[in-house]
Amino acid sequence: MEAKMSCRDVAKYFLTLSDEEVGELLSNLKLQKLVYYAQGFSLAINDQQLFSDSIEAWAHGPVIPTLYRDYKPYESAPIPRPDNFNLNRIDPNIKDLLDEVYSVFGQFSAWKLRNMTHEEPPWKEAWETNDKIISEDSMKSYFKTLLVENG
Repeated sequence: MEAKMSCRDVAKYFLTLSDEEVGELLSNLKLQKLVYYAQGFSLAINDQQLFSDSIEAWAHGPVIPTLYRDYKPYESAPIPRPDNFNLNRIDPNIKDLLDEVYSVFGQFSAWKLRNMTHEEPPWKEAWETNDKIISEDSMKSYFKTLLVENG
């Protein structure tokens, strides 16, 4: 399963969707959760990872360490939209998936998303067993159940 993008591409795409004028801003915490959900749904729907970076179980939910370090200087402040991101680099099918994830999960606050991930098996299992890495298998099987529930 070869990834088509980097986690940075997924994050930057979500950042292009944020809209300061309507108060839709993304913090590092919220961005982490959106990228996690995108990876989970890609695994469930396409049987393919979006990016190859591992996702770790941290105290505040799933985190991609590379992205965390990239956006750490913003702390909990909003991350500005990237001004040099080429949207044409993204496969239209992946763009549809990312748009869907953003429309469903982007409406929630960072802390709501954090709390949601704490109730979900992929993070809980990794956290409770002290596995640092959230397995793709656990994400795939959990997100497949969401697809069935929501038809």
